Amino acid sequence: MIETILMLFGDAVMVFGALGILRFPDVYTRLHAATKCDTGGAMSIILALILIMDAPAVVRAKFLVLAFLIAMINPMVSHAIARGAYKYGVKPKVVVDMYAWDNP
Repeated sequence: MIETILMLFGDAVMVFGALGILRFPDVYTRLHAATKCDTGGAMSIILALILIMDAPAVVRAKFLVLAFLIAMINPMVSHAIARGAYKYGVKPKVVVDMYAWDNP
């Protein structure tokens, strides 16, 4: 039951992440959607596969290492892409002022 829930959650995260990539207006928000899609979706699917598959412990350990590497490397790569876009001069199209409600 847990593996089915993890698999469905991973699939849902992947679908919503893909929709975010298509719908968001600029590189930064699309990068955010892609990062959440890759990290959350892929890790959920990998954890479900670890629980579902009937394989030796070595193969399961390799999947755990893969999940750990995704969790560590994906945010760093996304940060590097965003920093490169910022240094190249790409301006965000969406401006969010979190304190706008505080200053009428």
